[in-house]
Amino acid sequence: MLKGKKILIGITGSIAAYKIPILVRLLIKEGAQVKVLMTSSACDFVTPLTLSTLSQNPVYIEPFNKENGSWTSHIELGSWADALLLAPLSANTLAKVATGITDNLLTASYLAARCPVFFAPAMDMDMFQHITTQRNITTLLSFGHHLIAPTSGELASGLTGFGRMEEPENIVMVLNAFFAKQQTLSGKKVLITSGPTVEAIDAVRYISNHSSGKMGNALALEAAMRGAQVTLISGPVKSVPEHPNIHVIRITTAAELYDQCASCFPGTDITIMASAVADYYDPNPAPEKLKKTDEPLVLKLEKTQDILAALGKQKASNQTLVGFALETEDEINNATKKLNTKNLDYIVLNSLKNEGAGFSTPTNQVSILDKQGGITHFSLKTKERVATDIFDFILKK
Repeated sequence: MLKGKKILIGITGSIAAYKIPILVRLLIKEGAQVKVLMTSSACDFVTPLTLSTLSQNPVYIEPFNKENGSWTSHIELGSWADALLLAPLSANTLAKVATGITDNLLTASYLAARCPVFFAPAMDMDMFQHITTQRNITTLLSFGHHLIAPTSGELASGLTGFGRMEEPENIVMVLNAFFAKQQTLSGKKVLITSGPTVEAIDAVRYISNHSSGKMGNALALEAAMRGAQVTLISGPVKSVPEHPNIHVIRITTAAELYDQCASCFPGTDITIMASAVADYYDPNPAPEKLKKTDEPLVLKLEKTQDILAALGKQKASNQTLVGFALETEDEINNATKKLNTKNLDYIVLNSLKNEGAGFSTPTNQVSILDKQGGITHFSLKTKERVATDIFDFILKK
């Protein structure tokens, strides 16, 4: 799928730059055309001569060449590429591209790029896990860029953890998969529900859960990048993805979610219910803040509408309906019961017992159950890769 594709690689100052010559050779072997951009600090880790020889193209570092008086146009570079790959992407340059700082040829070319952008962060695990880095990654994902997440392994510091840049062979696989799947959902309408619902108790208190919406956001982006027209119905979360193929509907309560799903579901081809819906609500929330007294506070809660079951009853033969099950005990049996009683095609199971899975984490570990009794297990991955696995599974079936 890479034959004839134009790949622009932006290398920043990271020890992981030593992997890029291997990556360039693999891309050339796949039939791609490769050009390389480097920051000045990247030159401390890998030489421009090596990359120029392997790519069979000049390496671009500075916008102005003082030796011959020539000018390198960042506009032309950004327009040339079918894909821009920032690898390795240091914490420093990650922060720059997330905020629009343009102080070198690489960041200027990034802003001028009209093509899909892939980024492969590489840094020590404490830097990678820092709230600032995670916020910047979330920002790039909200732009519709593609994260090639670092893996867990031995780092330059001698520590072991997340922050190690993905291996060149796997980066090539990601690029191949992207160009192969660009149109796998073209013409399809996909509905994703995401995040928590919030049910008021009084003017300031509510019933909810710890859902961050990260899994739903990842699913919406994955579907959009495959060419689908996506409706994302999201509860109150910090951010939702921005993509021309994604229409976002904001809701707060389970009742609002039900109304929006009832309206959108009939016209969809694939629906994935990844939201964490409150099972109970207070039908008579207090209009003012409840004051503390010496008496126990008793809340009379009622069940919320079972949205998934309602959609299962409406589901046509040409529609695919996927549910999520977050369990803490007897996971397989509980998920299987939910799959069958609610007339789902598939259910995605994850357990809070699995370290790194569940609410608010950047990773998840899932199993997918189908109506024929099959169970497909997946390893712990970033939620973006889990979203890829889920759509690959649906399309394969």
